[in-house]
Amino acid sequence: MSAVISSSTPAVDLASVKSKQNLAWSAGDYAVVGTTLQIVGESLCEALDLRAGERVIDIAAGNGNATLAAARRWCDVVSTDYVPALLERGRTRAGAEGLPVKFETADAENLPYTDKSFDVVMSTFGVMFTPDQDKAAAEMARVCRSGGRIGLANWTPTSFVGELFKLLGKYLPPAAGVKSPALWGTEARLRELFGDQIDSISIEPKSFVFRYHNAAHFLEVFRTFYGPIHKAFGALDAEKQESLAADLIALAEKFNRATDGTMVAPSEYLEIVINRK
Repeated sequence: MSAVISSSTPAVDLASVKSKQNLAWSAGDYAVVGTTLQIVGESLCEALDLRAGERVIDIAAGNGNATLAAARRWCDVVSTDYVPALLERGRTRAGAEGLPVKFETADAENLPYTDKSFDVVMSTFGVMFTPDQDKAAAEMARVCRSGGRIGLANWTPTSFVGELFKLLGKYLPPAAGVKSPALWGTEARLRELFGDQIDSISIEPKSFVFRYHNAAHFLEVFRTFYGPIHKAFGALDAEKQESLAADLIALAEKFNRATDGTMVAPSEYLEIVINRK
């Protein structure tokens, strides 16, 4: 999932890639990590300047960070993902807060909604992982009304998470022909993806800070709960597992800015608001 592919694009079995991704994101318990990212959803909803009563869809919503943030602002929210277990975690969270959200299983590359159904279409660290990037972007634009907004939070290629996926790619090379998810964290690729659908675009570099007891604690949590890393360890032999663990610790320590023995590791992402034509 991490390597940028050359211009000669071989045929890709995207259905197979998507099936493997679904298994990866279904593994572990992403919600344990996902809930720590809540501030990103809140920030994106403010950047989108949401208004009460707007129709909002959260695509590849995971356990619902942006979903809940929009619902707290009295929007009419549909939360979608292709991993039903994650939607259940979002449903539980919404129920605990008494927030009226509609949760629906849906593929980001083939949304079951009519054209121009929503005022706001958004995704935080979600749609960027779709194997067919052009189709996913086209679907986001299709279901957004003219004059509506598309909001995204995407990790950049050189961020902590961007480097993490590059590292995973060294142990488990991505399928040939699949573009790196981190390309969604570049202005050039965003303009390629949304092109003539853009009336205006605002891109602000921001950082989410991963805070853990230390790098070893980070590794323990991600190895146990973060689907892609959980699956990677399961696919490697003992020697390579040990090597991957050491490399992940080193990566965490590279980004760690704490000097008190804890882990405080910023990871850059782009906060994007597209005003749709």
